[in-house]
Amino acid sequence: MNEDNLNSIFKSFEGQFETEEPNAGHQQRFLNKLNNQNTVVITQKKSMFKFWKPLLGVAASLVLLLAVSFGVLKNNNSVDLASVSPEMAATQNFFTTTITNELEKLNSEELPEYQDLIVDTMFQMKILEENYEQLKLDLNTSGQDERVIYAMISNFQDRIDLLQNVVEQIDDLNQTKNEQDENSTTL
Repeated sequence: MNEDNLNSIFKSFEGQFETEEPNAGHQQRFLNKLNNQNTVVITQKKSMFKFWKPLLGVAASLVLLLAVSFGVLKNNNSVDLASVSPEMAATQNFFTTTITNELEKLNSEELPEYQDLIVDTMFQMKILEENYEQLKLDLNTSGQDERVIYAMISNFQDRIDLLQNVVEQIDDLNQTKNEQDENSTTL
């Protein structure tokens, strides 16, 4: 639409627009009500959200850490890697100890911004642990097939790699955060 068309449209409606002024102080009363309404709603939501979000994240990660560490450390009567040979028992002990140490490193990380990463890692650990339980059943039914033994060792290595990668990611994020903090204070 060009400017002439707009002007003609407004001229055709001339005199039909409401031009009454509101009562004196209307704008100030409106702004006061608006400010009072926003203050109450925003303050309650933010304070509750800020308080519960970190606590829920920490609680969830602790529950998952405990579940995974108990799952790793529990001794079942079923056949596992340790029952194959003394060397495999030492291997399983090494892997279990390493996994426990890495879980403790993750458990010591209490910053809320890393909780989502830790929870996701614990979920992946739970999946790997369930796969290991299935491999234990397969080992029992296969009569200690070497392929199953290698798969069990690979499962342990995958869990350790996962935990080490997450610990490294958190360390890198902490280092980046510290560098940014240093840069912001020197500027």
